[in-house]
Amino acid sequence: MITAVLAFLADTLIGDPRSKLHPVVLIGSLIASLERSLYHEGDTDRRKLWAGGLLAVTVLILVYNMTACLLQLVSLLGNQYVTVLAEAVLLSFTISPRSLAEAGREIYGYLEKGDMENARYKVGWIVGRDTDKLSSGEVTRATVETVAENTVDGVIAPFFFFLLGGVPLAFLYRAANTLDSMVGYKNDKYLYFGRISARIDDVLNYIPARITGLLFVLSAMLLRLDWRNSWKMLLRDAGKHPSPNGGWAEASVAGALDIRLGGYNSYFGRESFRAYMGEPIEELAPKHIPGCTRLMYTATILFLFIMHIIQQVYMMQ
Repeated sequence: MITAVLAFLADTLIGDPRSKLHPVVLIGSLIASLERSLYHEGDTDRRKLWAGGLLAVTVLILVYNMTACLLQLVSLLGNQYVTVLAEAVLLSFTISPRSLAEAGREIYGYLEKGDMENARYKVGWIVGRDTDKLSSGEVTRATVETVAENTVDGVIAPFFFFLLGGVPLAFLYRAANTLDSMVGYKNDKYLYFGRISARIDDVLNYIPARITGLLFVLSAMLLRLDWRNSWKMLLRDAGKHPSPNGGWAEASVAGALDIRLGGYNSYFGRESFRAYMGEPIEELAPKHIPGCTRLMYTATILFLFIMHIIQQVYMMQ
């Protein structure tokens, strides 16, 4: 438990260092290198599927074992404090609450000043949709959706897998998530090659996404937000999302803030519709971005507390 708390504090106080030697950057480089060897444009769909599966399995095995070996080397020093510190530092690389909060804070600042040019530009860094024509409300929606959904894979899921199998399993999860973000697209290139990576990410996020939805409801209660509506929208709308997991965070946050998420998005000039989450009791406004950030941090602290309880119960057995 102390490892998780230290990792959270390290991320909160120091943040994620921007370096080519960052473990997640190195994982991305490994994926890109293997992709160049395994992906061939002329392959049949079946061969692309198998090659993509080999990519996923190879990356996950390598990342898990390299993390375990590194920690094993640290443990040879025979100093328990050094081991815990090393685990905490490594675990902090798998979470990103501060990065999410900083992105939201920057966009909120531009919206409050009426600087739509920079607000649209910055939100384009964290979403895949076209942002050059978004209104203030749509920029807010994109930001809230991103912070809510990324609370799953950027905070709760890494801690969840750390609880199950320590730092190596947390890194395996981060590798799976990175695979999905790099090759898990439903386009001509990755429809088959990235399919297994996308499915692995869906499976690994299944339980953390649902935990996050419940944590957001509890967080809304603690923050004196509309927790009843959060629970109602979670039950009503979570299953409407095109992703099997994305709706759990977005629906509960939408309910807590009394706003509606989802709707029409444009990708490379082509418009698509995503099911609505929540009811538009309040009009989307910049204030909902820090509201979502508070929900994210509260949910994180709640989960750390739950981890502590689980650990205490386990130790008593």
